[in-house]
Amino acid sequence: MTDLPRKAVTRTAKLASLPLGFAGRTALGFGRRVGGRPAELVAAEVQARTAEQLFKVLGELKGGAMKFGQAMSIFEAALPEEIAGPYRATLTKLQDAAPPLPAATVHQVLAEELGRQWRRKFTSFDDKPAAAASIGQVHRAVWKDGREVAVKIQYPGAGQALISDLTQVSRVARVSAGWVPGIDIKPIMDELIARAREELDYTMEAEAQAGFHAAFEGDDSFAIPAVVANTEHVIVSQWLDGTPLSRIIASGTVEERDAAAARYLEFLLAGPQRAGLLHADPHPGNFRMTDDGRLGILDYGAVNRLPDGLPPHMGALLARALDGDDEAVVQGLRDDGFIKPSINVDGKALLTYLQPFLEPARDDTFRFTREFLRDLFAHINDPRRPQWGVGLKLNLPPQYLLIHRVWLGGIGVLCQIEGEVAVREVLRKHLPGFDPEP
Repeated sequence: MTDLPRKAVTRTAKLASLPLGFAGRTALGFGRRVGGRPAELVAAEVQARTAEQLFKVLGELKGGAMKFGQAMSIFEAALPEEIAGPYRATLTKLQDAAPPLPAATVHQVLAEELGRQWRRKFTSFDDKPAAAASIGQVHRAVWKDGREVAVKIQYPGAGQALISDLTQVSRVARVSAGWVPGIDIKPIMDELIARAREELDYTMEAEAQAGFHAAFEGDDSFAIPAVVANTEHVIVSQWLDGTPLSRIIASGTVEERDAAAARYLEFLLAGPQRAGLLHADPHPGNFRMTDDGRLGILDYGAVNRLPDGLPPHMGALLARALDGDDEAVVQGLRDDGFIKPSINVDGKALLTYLQPFLEPARDDTFRFTREFLRDLFAHINDPRRPQWGVGLKLNLPPQYLLIHRVWLGGIGVLCQIEGEVAVREVLRKHLPGFDPEP
């Protein structure tokens, strides 16, 4: 069987090396700055070495570590080109690939999940995986009724590995979060672990996929594969051909990029309104463009159940921010728990901090670019800028965890696609309460 480091002590040691290694490199960088080297040059060296170690460790693991790597890959576009260049190939692999299970192990899982006579359910089954990711891999097959299907199989031990990783990350995060007064990290990590446990149950994933399929069946813009069969650790669904979004990111034409970006943004916002579900795993490996121009969506493990759709005040707050009404924005964020009662935030400084996030919705269309994302990250992360301290005062309510993940992750992917999108039109159509002044 492929080596999947499941023992807690082994995985913890690998993950623990990340913050320790970063601390060592930061100390080295500080020493070089004291020695007179430019701060920007030292920072670039530290970032490069951190990226090198980070992707080396994540590439050896599946489970929660691999999921973290996939999430990181969304923001590859934000890295300076001299840093992103050497790791772009590695990041792309993290989006949709991992070392596969051997055929014997795959057959054992299928026998346990579908019965000893599992082969009778298929007219053919390809032992070579078509795709592999964080907690499972996909095989191409033909179902007994002649339909081409994708068979998603969960890695044995993936549950133990995933929860172990997230528990370790949670411990590190809770210690580091003590330095940030605006964030209450415990409920966030508790929510993250609870959602991870849901992802391990393929029965819940199959229910979510079926919900999306019912809501978008026959749609001219989106393709949701139907679920054919499922168990707790196996999902069989209709096969979906198409061009992977990662390929469009790498070599797509301007027209292909614009079409993919528009479909991508619209799907993320349309799901809650039409299906009561938010697709919460926005990395490119989960999407492809079909030959007839639809956006195909492949993975439904991370889903936020929103039976009433997105909160209507989300659209209203975004509109008020665009209108420059800082008092309404501060009060709205405070009401929702983004600003804790003990924290004071200056409204004008807050709008300055949020400015880059608002840019895509200011005009009729906006072209997302890697440069835009790099500028956004520099804007919110540069301690030399006056608005930097505002971000440290903002909390993330656990009920917004997956919404926030999709919002930021979606921006990251759109900037990789580099497409032009009619953002205001999409927001008006799918985000309740969005009514900015003309």
